[in-house]
Amino acid sequence: MKMSGKVAIVTGASRGIGREIARGLAGDGFRVVINYRSREKEARLLAEEIRSGGGLVKTVQADLEKPEAAAGLVRAALEEFGQIDVLVNNAGTHLPGVRAAEVKTQEWNRILQVNLTGPFLLIQAVLPSMRTRRTGVIINLSSNVVQRFPALSAPYTASKCGLDALTRVLAKEEGLNGIRINSVAPGPIETDMLRETLDTMGAEKTEAFIRSVPLRRLGRPEEIAEMVRFLVSEKATYITGQVFFVNGGGPGSV
Repeated sequence: MKMSGKVAIVTGASRGIGREIARGLAGDGFRVVINYRSREKEARLLAEEIRSGGGLVKTVQADLEKPEAAAGLVRAALEEFGQIDVLVNNAGTHLPGVRAAEVKTQEWNRILQVNLTGPFLLIQAVLPSMRTRRTGVIINLSSNVVQRFPALSAPYTASKCGLDALTRVLAKEEGLNGIRINSVAPGPIETDMLRETLDTMGAEKTEAFIRSVPLRRLGRPEEIAEMVRFLVSEKATYITGQVFFVNGGGPGSV
């Protein structure tokens, strides 16, 4: 699936799923823009790894909790590479173990800003360039919570449901411009975010949770990256407006 010369922005790419997506796209020949919020060392090490393999990469610090960050990230990508072919909205945050009635307004707004408004603003920022070239692919990282609606996850679940709605609406609006938009919804994946949630559950509930997955294990970040790599490739040119669950068969994710 070599895509030599194309450019991809991956948000939240310094660790976890984002890191594997950036690494995979670089291996497919993409010039990659690695976005990170605070983990500069991890982002720099990933960039060095990509360069050592012959890839072209740029790291951009941008805190997507700040509305103005989206435009700056896209501007930096265009200044470096001159085009944007793929946007992967991976950056996300959560607030595990808190009842909806007890979520503070500040936390609610923070989670929706990062998980929903941030991707929305990034999409708005990349669309003019993609429309001009009449080509582009946008991937939004959703979650299996959009099927499960688990307790103690109100802001996170609301943000991911909104992201899937945005995916479906944009796919209809931008199809005539040659732009495809899809969501990838992971199940329980071995990431720092999942570990934070499992820690709030305790060992016994965590073991039961993993046993409830038909494949009887947690997923790996690279397994999500493989789906993203397929969806941005020339093998997926008739796929848009869809939500793809990569979850070991269920029951869900955090």
